[in-house]
Amino acid sequence: MNQLVARAVLRGLIGGRSCKRYVSPPSAAAAAVVRPFDEAVVMWRAQGLGQWRRAMSTAAEKATAVTEKDEKESTLAAATEKKKEGGEVMVASYWGISRPKITREDGTEWPWNCFMPWETYQSDLTIDLSKHHVPKTFLDKVAYRTVKILRIPTDIFFQRRYGCRAMMLETVAAVPGMVGGMLLHLRSLRKFEHSGGWVKALLEEAENERMHLMTMVELVKPKWYERLLVLTVQGVFFNAFFVLYLLSPKLAHRVVGYLEEEAIHSYTEYLKDIGSGKIENVAAPAIAIDYWRLPKDSTLKDVITVIRADEAHHRDVNHFASDVHYQGKELREAPAPIGYR
Repeated sequence: MNQLVARAVLRGLIGGRSCKRYVSPPSAAAAAVVRPFDEAVVMWRAQGLGQWRRAMSTAAEKATAVTEKDEKESTLAAATEKKKEGGEVMVASYWGISRPKITREDGTEWPWNCFMPWETYQSDLTIDLSKHHVPKTFLDKVAYRTVKILRIPTDIFFQRRYGCRAMMLETVAAVPGMVGGMLLHLRSLRKFEHSGGWVKALLEEAENERMHLMTMVELVKPKWYERLLVLTVQGVFFNAFFVLYLLSPKLAHRVVGYLEEEAIHSYTEYLKDIGSGKIENVAAPAIAIDYWRLPKDSTLKDVITVIRADEAHHRDVNHFASDVHYQGKELREAPAPIGYR
């Protein structure tokens, strides 16, 4: 039947007749669809059957492109309007990037984007907290005295407000690992040599210190002037440590080692105030429970205990790195303590 109609239309066109004789006039709703066909017929009469076919093909491609565009826009709009629980808006990514479904061991959905379940761990609480590197060389004494001098304004400003002190401490403690890892990374690129795993080890340290800060922010809400102080201290310390690491990596690591010793002391005093009741032993934040794999009923005391253990591990890593440099070797010649925390 379709072939008979097509033949009749072609005969009418060849004979100079209007195709309207065989095809009923289009309705208003179908005008947009018929118009490309009418335009193609006029072109065919003027230029021949070959161009008529090309015109029909072009019209069909345009209609298909418009349809696909409309479908894509409607899909994107629908995905944008779709909301998760808690009011978060899910936006469809043009690049096909999406987060896979991640769950805890009990099957519940993983709530954090800043770290994944395979990055969590149980802190080693058996580490010796009393270790101390006795300064012997001139550079060791410079590092030790520098840290002791830096502690004076901290004690004056924060006194026994150990929550705020810890928050400030972590904004500084997260800088050395990032600076050291960055400079070792650039050195590895310049010299076409491996870093011995030290880039990863130092960046792990920086990330761990940052998670300390994210935990403390859940416990202590910084005031505006404390935020301003953080900006100032971080800006000064980052640039100073950057220059120091370029000039003397062994001195830089020794300074960090002594800073970590002071951190252990501060967290020990924090625990004393919690034990004496001066600081309320509140429930542990959810982020700390998941990051350190703590029991659900953990408290602030448990959180400070695992953070202090982390600081002891960072103390060991940085004193070890400084010792490697003192022996006249490069860090890549010594095994990197990856995962040592």
